[in-house]
Amino acid sequence: MLLTTFDWIIIAAYLVFSLVIGVWVAREAGKDSTEFFAAGKNMPWWLLGISMVATTFSTDTPNLVTDIVRTQGVAGNWGWWAFLLTGMLTVFVYAQLWKRSGVLTDVEFYELRYSGKSAAFLRGFRAVYLGFLFNIIVMATVSLAAIKLGTVLMGLTPLQTILIAGTVTVIYSSLGGLKGILITDFFQFFLSLLGGIAAAYYALQHPDVGGLQGLITNADVVPKLNIFPDFNNPSEMLGLLIIPLAVQWWSVYYPGSEPGGGGYIAQRMFAAKNENHAVGAVFFFNAAHFALRPWPWIIVGLASLIVFPDIASLKEAFPAAANVADHDMGYPAMLTFLPKGLVGLVLASLIAAYMSTISTHLNWGSSYLVNDFYKRFIRPESSEKELVTVGRISTVILMVLSGALALVMRSALDNFQILLQIGAGTGLIFILRWFWWRVNAASEIAAMIISFLVAIYFKFFHLYTGLPPLTSWQELLCGVIITTIGWVTVMLLTRPTHQQQLVKFIDLVKPGGPGWQKVRAKAKAGGHTFEEEEGGWMVPQGILCMVLGTIVIYGALLATGYWIYGNTIPAASLTVITVVAGLLLYQAWKKLLAIRR
Repeated sequence: MLLTTFDWIIIAAYLVFSLVIGVWVAREAGKDSTEFFAAGKNMPWWLLGISMVATTFSTDTPNLVTDIVRTQGVAGNWGWWAFLLTGMLTVFVYAQLWKRSGVLTDVEFYELRYSGKSAAFLRGFRAVYLGFLFNIIVMATVSLAAIKLGTVLMGLTPLQTILIAGTVTVIYSSLGGLKGILITDFFQFFLSLLGGIAAAYYALQHPDVGGLQGLITNADVVPKLNIFPDFNNPSEMLGLLIIPLAVQWWSVYYPGSEPGGGGYIAQRMFAAKNENHAVGAVFFFNAAHFALRPWPWIIVGLASLIVFPDIASLKEAFPAAANVADHDMGYPAMLTFLPKGLVGLVLASLIAAYMSTISTHLNWGSSYLVNDFYKRFIRPESSEKELVTVGRISTVILMVLSGALALVMRSALDNFQILLQIGAGTGLIFILRWFWWRVNAASEIAAMIISFLVAIYFKFFHLYTGLPPLTSWQELLCGVIITTIGWVTVMLLTRPTHQQQLVKFIDLVKPGGPGWQKVRAKAKAGGHTFEEEEGGWMVPQGILCMVLGTIVIYGALLATGYWIYGNTIPAASLTVITVVAGLLLYQAWKKLLAIRR
């Protein structure tokens, strides 16, 4: 046991604080389903943005980054850095559209965009598939990291960790709804950020590491330092950089980085005061998520290579956790060297990270099960009080099942790659469905089924076929190609969405663009008139803002890395590029706002 009495007091105080917030907002959250799942749709951008950041920083996030750094080097992080492109597209193109839709969940969108029984089936099936099955896998992955943390730092068994952390989280989540989660996320964000910086600082102070200079000159670390993959190694370049930037970001569904926005990111946008607050929230999230937080985790991951060079050394140091030991345990292992008293603060920050993510997934998943399954298909006549009650019950069930699944999992990176493969090839639909009338419900159903079957094949059957084994990026690319061909074929062979439904969608959301010209022309010929946007179609200007925003955030991310490495020339050059792109973005963003008005 590494914790002192003072450490335990800090941890206990934070847990009690979270419970108090849940109790404090419980009455307001219980008014109706809009309050419980969307915080009354009146939240400011800064609170929503901070909540998004807190949610995506979970206990498994630094573990995942550590795993990547130890096995693939710093360049391996492009596997998730590439999702910035998705985020910027959501900021400047899709956030406004989502807010205009007026839905409570992004799954409800299906019956706004599509028509008939296929749209209803898609809404119900997607609610259960994402809100229940997929969501449980994600929460179990997060809980796995909590298990490793509790075992290494607190001497708890996996079951004890799940019972303690899960119980507190499910209580304040079920009581306070989304508003309670947003308030706790605000404090969790700053606590988690402080904890990450403290962990990096003390990792550098380890005698074997020898400070920052000792870290970046260590023979075991130097091969892992490159921010970009080896340009002389085509396979590495393809797997670590080209595929993520050229294919993965637009083709893959992954929670928090859905092409076109979605999931709990969309849930936060629905809770915004207006369209501008929705846009500001998502921009703040992407800036903080990609430019502010990664380097402290990377530093700890690099330092762990010196102290714990392989899995065997981790097993030897922590025999009680030998059965779950993997490279992702390098992060909690390095936390054992924190000074007494600070361990509690850093551990509380990681508990906060765990709770923010789990609470969001509980509320988000429950919103699907209640709004898009129970209310839509089981009891349409249910009262608002009943919906809140069912939401609280489903929250508990989701927590219990995800905790049970976590007890049999092992690696955060393995789970990350499985989730990418399950969603491979579906992302393009989420981008095109807003701007091309021909995308229909049948195509989304086909994409979902095909991508899942392809992922199952590669996970459980490919090795037994006698065919050559594939790398993870090759499997991803195969999944994207097969799924895309499949859903496009189904789309062309099935009936399009009813004209009346498409016209209703255009009137409400005003997506604009050439992809809707056929529908608009037919409607106008029938006497329908559309409310035209004064500034014209906003997407071209939005894409320009997306490009500039991507340059700004990538520039800040890379410049920080080169400053840490002491590479002055690229660091200074990237800093200048970041500033110039930031000024250009400011001007382009003003023009975009003028178009929207």
